Parts: sequence; structure tokens; C-alpha cells
Amino acid sequence: MKNSLRIALLSPKGPLYRHRGGIYPRNLRYMPLTLPTLAALVPADLNAEVRCIDEGIQDIPDDLDADLVGLTAITGTAPRAYELARRFRSQGKSVVLGGPHVTLVPDDAQPHADSIVVGYAEEEWPRLLRDFVRGKLKKRYTQASDLVLTGRPLPDRSVLPRWKYLTLHVFEATRGCIHGCEFCVVPSAWGRPMHTPIDAVVEDLRRMRTRRAIFLDLNIIADQSYAEALFRALIPLRIQWFGLATTRICDRPVLLDLAARSGCRGLLIGLESIRSSNLRSLRKGFNHPENYHQVVSRLHERGIAIQGCFVFGLDDDTPDIFMETARFAVDAGIDLPRFAVATPFPGTPLYTRLEREQRITSRNWELYDGQHVVFRPLKMTIQELDEGTRQAWEFAYSWPNIVRRLRHTVAPLPVAVSANLGYRHYAFNLDRFYTCDWILQGGGAP
Repeated sequence: MKNSLRIALLSPKGPLYRHRGGIYPRNLRYMPLTLPTLAALVPADLNAEVRCIDEGIQDIPDDLDADLVGLTAITGTAPRAYELARRFRSQGKSVVLGGPHVTLVPDDAQPHADSIVVGYAEEEWPRLLRDFVRGKLKKRYTQASDLVLTGRPLPDRSVLPRWKYLTLHVFEATRGCIHGCEFCVVPSAWGRPMHTPIDAVVEDLRRMRTRRAIFLDLNIIADQSYAEALFRALIPLRIQWFGLATTRICDRPVLLDLAARSGCRGLLIGLESIRSSNLRSLRKGFNHPENYHQVVSRLHERGIAIQGCFVFGLDDDTPDIFMETARFAVDAGIDLPRFAVATPFPGTPLYTRLEREQRITSRNWELYDGQHVVFRPLKMTIQELDEGTRQAWEFAYSWPNIVRRLRHTVAPLPVAVSANLGYRHYAFNLDRFYTCDWILQGGGAP
């Protein structure tokens, strides 16, 4: 029997993240959750045929056998999503856009699609599909403020080719965050924190027979009572897991000990800056640079590695910030330091402020990737910000400094060496992966 509805779900990528010529080889990519989640939300009674394509691991065909094409976009991939939307609409297909960029600036996305989904998709995506089948598709579907994650289907990971990913054991327990950091898209796009019932998280882990898990939660400890309950539920599973948190986990010994007992072996933590004045202006004053050494030590004492992330180009940054930060990262024994250029994503308070101050230099969304400079820094030039970021990467991942940091790592040595070699390749190829030539050649805000 012929399916009544053919749906194609696409995850576009910018040129550096596509599987052809991108930064990461296919075997270093983990399976995303967005497409498996959207596929699981398609109502069974629609008898739909769903095809999912992640451009990070495969090509998107010039033509698709589909009635409805859904594309999910972050800001950096919005131009690619718009390009694909234009192509498929010209072929007579209906196109839907959703994702963080659409949620942040819906009016930017609206002209490029027949319909857009603003916010989370759990209720609006099924509603949109039913309207489409009835020929009553609306221009916009907006998440209700009372949405809960209870009773939702588990992701259908069978819709993507698992053998093309490093791992498919990727999970989500919480969404959102309690903090309102100026630069962060989460408060602007998603609002209040939300939790998946812990028994559903455990069910998904058991169903997948997971031994090593990646939690994509943007701040897994945002709700301490939930985090404690989750960690207690993970202990009997005897898994190892990696996730994202804030420095506050190191201020709460009970929570930190529970995380370690539950199998936590690595955390990505936004340290952001070694200057307190920057952190206060970012509304992230709970970070205290004078305690960063202690943060690393407390994690290492419990066998937890840290990927410490820093941002350059903040208003109190001067040209000496780059080497000062890089030296600190090495001296503190941070397992994997990461450095990014401050990026004023549209819809965030940072973007609003810099736009008001007439400091935005480009609205080419493809450059909003954390490494291109798209604004005028306050206390340095664009060129100094660009070059200084490269210097920090190259210093932290020089051979002597890799060895220095490896002496302190708590990660298994083969894993730590492999990860550092990967970042070293990236650090010494920034000219190939990223360039600010567009601004040096007179590029500006269109």
C-alpha cells in the first residue's frame, strides 16, 4: 500500500562541517538527536514514509521524493537551509523550517519557507503534519508556554546510518538553563528549563545497551535536585558518561561526588574568561577565575576530565589576553582547552547591545560559527582578535604544552593523546578552516 505522506527531514551543514571537505571526518561525528526525535514524533496514523539526511555524513540530493521537506537550522547553517529551501520550493515541494535560528529570529526565516516552527517541536510538529495532510498548513507554529517533556516518544535512531558515526549513544535529560548569560542563545530561544522524566532517560539508556554515553544537556546540573536524582539513577547502570555543566558543580561536593559515582568521566565547562570584569558583564558572575585551578583539581580528584572553553573579544579584553589565557590553560592542566571568538548570535542580548552600539560588521549568518569575527571589539582591532585567537590555539597545542597537559590528565592516555592530536591538527590549520579575509577586504554588513 502506498504511503499517504512522504517526509524528508534534513540537517544542513555549512561548508566546513559537510562530510566533503569539512573539519571533521565522518568517524569523529556523533549521531545528532534532532532528526531521530522529529521522526519519532510523526503520528503513526499518518502512515508516513520518513527519510532523514544529515549533511555531515552524506549528500543531500538535488531532488527528493517527498511531499514535505523539513529543515533544522542553527545560525551558522541558516544560509544553507535557505538555499535548500529555495531549491525544493522551486520544485513544488512544501518546506518547513525549524531549529534554534528560526526560534531566535523567526521573521528572518519566515520568507524562506511555507511554514516555520518556533520553539520545541514536541507538540507543534505533529500538529503541523496533520494540518498539512488536511490542506490547512499555517505559516507559523509556536510552542506553547506550558509544554512538558513527559510522555514523549524516545528518539528513533534507526532513521540515520549508525555505522557512519563515532557513536549513536547520545542522550538528553534536560533542556534550557537557569542562567541568563548575555551571549547565550538558550535563554533567548528556549526560556525556562525542562526535564525529561528520569525513568524515560534510564529506559532509553537500557534500550540502547549503552556503556558510554554523551549527554547533550546544555547544563545538566541546572536543577540540582533533578541532577542528584538522575545521577543516583545512573549508578546501577555502570556506564561512563560525558556532558556539559557549569563551574557550580565544583561548589557542591555532594553533587560532584554523585556525578563521579554515576560514571561521569568528562565535562565541558564554559570558563569563558580569566577576567572577572568580563564575566560580570556577561551575566556569568558565578564564575570566579581565582578558583579555576581549584575547579580543575576537584574534577581531576574524582577522575573527571575537563574541556575548558574560553571566549575572546569581550569588552575588557586587550591584546595580552590571548597568551595570558593560553598559559593559564596549560598551567592549570586543563585536559582539552578550547578557544572561540565571541559571537553575538541574533536574538541574544549581546547582539541587541552590539547592534545598538553599531558594532555589528556582518549579518552573513554563515560566519556566526564562533571563529569568525562579526563585530568590532572594544579594546583591540579585528585583526588582533583574529590573530590572537590563532596564537592561543597554537600555544596550547604545541608539542611541549600537549605533553605538559597530558602529565595531569585523568582521561585514559590513548583517548587523551588522540583528542589532543585532533585539536592540534585543528589549531595549526585555522587558516584553512577559518579566515577573516572577508572583513580585511572590505566586507561589511549587507
